[in-house]
Amino acid sequence: MEGWPDAAPRDQLLGGGPEVNPGPLLASGRDADIFEYGPGRVLRRSRDGRSMVNEARAMAHVGEEGYPVPRVEEVSDDGTDLVMERIEGPSMVELLNRRPWTAGRLGGVLADLHQRLHRLAAPDWLRAAPVGAGDRMVHLDLHPLNVLMSARGPVVIDWSNAARGEPAVDVALTWALMHSGEVDAGALVALVAGKVRRRLVGAFLAGVDRPAAAEAMSETVAWKCTDAHMSVGEQAGMRGLAAAQTPGAPG
Repeated sequence: MEGWPDAAPRDQLLGGGPEVNPGPLLASGRDADIFEYGPGRVLRRSRDGRSMVNEARAMAHVGEEGYPVPRVEEVSDDGTDLVMERIEGPSMVELLNRRPWTAGRLGGVLADLHQRLHRLAAPDWLRAAPVGAGDRMVHLDLHPLNVLMSARGPVVIDWSNAARGEPAVDVALTWALMHSGEVDAGALVALVAGKVRRRLVGAFLAGVDRPAAAEAMSETVAWKCTDAHMSVGEQAGMRGLAAAQTPGAPG
């Protein structure tokens, strides 16, 4: 495993192999595990052999434009190991659980993260989004679970879905996920509470192009409902939201 050379563009990955075994497991996601990897660093390791090369390139690209992401340091030859900066701080969901009265402010923070990202042109090498043609950077999973609230400010993680696309689709997807997402009521009571959720979503929509997102909602939801990770209840909630955005729909 080699680092990012100062003289070369950071979208040109160099290969290598892990120098040391990872430390303790810190977290697990849908398709990768996060391990401690020395002072100030973590190792993201794919569980299914998926390459994270494009994910690393996307993070490096937006990071060089000043967008808040963990610093990418090393990527293995096969792309299944990614070493990056360790970000200390709770997720936005965890902060909402502790301080539900901040929902309005955090909704505005999330909207600002979308707006800042969508100002960035996507590089030609980045894959096209599965729905919504465009030339902007889109995250396609930019919701409160993927924002860490660090001492230096919010930091966006999990760039596995990053693509070149249409900002309205990115916004519509976040809206749908926050509206319909199911979480562990025992651990995340504050987010589940209807009043907190509505305040969060309302503040988010006040800071983005809501009409454009509403127009993109139907095709966005149709695509997201093909995701095997979405429960029957979540799919129903998203379809209901999409139906409500149809011109002439009640409410």
